[in-house]
Amino acid sequence: MINPDPQRIVTVPTKSVGISILLTILFGPLGMFYSTILGAIAMCIISLFVIASTFGLGLLIVWPICIVWGAVATNSYNKEILSGARRF
Repeated sequence: MINPDPQRIVTVPTKSVGISILLTILFGPLGMFYSTILGAIAMCIISLFVIASTFGLGLLIVWPICIVWGAVATNSYNKEILSGARRF
């Protein structure tokens, strides 16, 4: 008998935490697009307000937050992929 629903295996590569950190160090919120799209959009909007209100000095606080958030998001993504919990 032929199985009407064959088993499908989807392989998705993990993301590199090192590349995530490097991209956010170099590009700040734009580098976060590698690890988290919604987080990157949020931080881009927040960065615009911070730049306008502090004449750019607030980026000394926002930039490290982007680096940490990007690394945590990449690590979280990798754990979901490896545990099989992430559905596409």
